[in-house]
Amino acid sequence: MSYCQENILHMNLEPSPGASNSQLSMNSKSPEVQTCLKVVHEALLDVKAKEIIAMDVSEISNVSDAIVIASGTSTRHIKALADNVAEEARKAGFRPLGVEGERDAEWILIDLGLVVVHVMLPTARKFYDLESLWRVNPTASA
Repeated sequence: MSYCQENILHMNLEPSPGASNSQLSMNSKSPEVQTCLKVVHEALLDVKAKEIIAMDVSEISNVSDAIVIASGTSTRHIKALADNVAEEARKAGFRPLGVEGERDAEWILIDLGLVVVHVMLPTARKFYDLESLWRVNPTASA
């Protein structure tokens, strides 16, 4: 397995009927972070996000404990994903501190404080390669 092994949770979003892919095994000790990640994950699944990963960045960032990256199929899909994440987070008591990128909707960032969510078109995701940028062990081979 690549660098995903310890610090990144990779979830395939094409589950077979009855299969569950809602495991969240981040290294973060905070139950609040775990709860926020679960809310985000379920909100993304509700709107059929693709390639969801969650990364524990608590050791390398003083901004958030985790980031979540997910892809959508179009700008309309990206907007729907971001809207659902923000709405479900509010319902669960996690107030978004900011939402950026809604106008172009190629990459929308939702800052929930403990967790920052990036919802991106596949082309933007590949170009910016946030997975490599935020990797805890940059010398690990893929």
